[in-house]
Amino acid sequence: MSFSNKVIWITGASSGIGKALALELSKQDVKIIISSRRKESLELVKNECKNPQKVKIITLDLEEYDTLHPKAAEAIAIFGKVDILINNGGISQRSLVENTQISVDKRIMDINYLGTVALTKAILPHFIENKSGQFVVTTSIVGKIGTPLRSSYAASKHALHGFFDSLRAENHHHNIAVTSVCPGFINTNVSKNALTGNGTPQGKMDVATGNGMSPERLAVLMLKAIKNKKEEVYIAGAKEKLGVYVKRFFPKLFSILVRKMSVT
Repeated sequence: MSFSNKVIWITGASSGIGKALALELSKQDVKIIISSRRKESLELVKNECKNPQKVKIITLDLEEYDTLHPKAAEAIAIFGKVDILINNGGISQRSLVENTQISVDKRIMDINYLGTVALTKAILPHFIENKSGQFVVTTSIVGKIGTPLRSSYAASKHALHGFFDSLRAENHHHNIAVTSVCPGFINTNVSKNALTGNGTPQGKMDVATGNGMSPERLAVLMLKAIKNKKEEVYIAGAKEKLGVYVKRFFPKLFSILVRKMSVT
């Protein structure tokens, strides 16, 4: 698996999946741009990379999606091009619908959906001009099925599938690929940072998340799917992947099973 001479831009790269992707890619002859809100954390990731001289930093905040167009121009200017944009940044949720303030719904949609869409639209003309490029989006198994305590999060991830499916169809003739990656439970701080109903972080690790796949293993499998330009891939435990197919072919059965599903 080689991404030799590619320029790859990763959002949400200060920790978790994004960090794991950066570290795995740094083992190859790749130029990497890493982004998140926290410059200090990005510096730590850069220093852990095998070839830190080939890693550049652009700070950005997906929630401030009106500011992202200049960030795309900045990314292109660093190495003269961007070949792959990995839209990995986002935030999760742990609260019942009845307890979730509408401001929380809005914030999750602003970050997970509108921020990702804005950055994608900002880099799209560059891909069209080059007649080449690949968008990768980290969605979730919850982007295919809705589960308790994640209504806003599931909605934002479902929305990404709709957007990127349309983007793929529209830009196939420009030689632009789109890969949607749907992880299951991954052992990161995503549940600690997840928003509760009033917008404050949950501050604790879910049992299911703690028992999830390592981000390092996910990164290897993600990069394989990206290299092969898979359109959609589920990287999860057997039960999680089974849920996608049960929902598709036996929706009534799934609606019964999901009520009893352990998601914390």
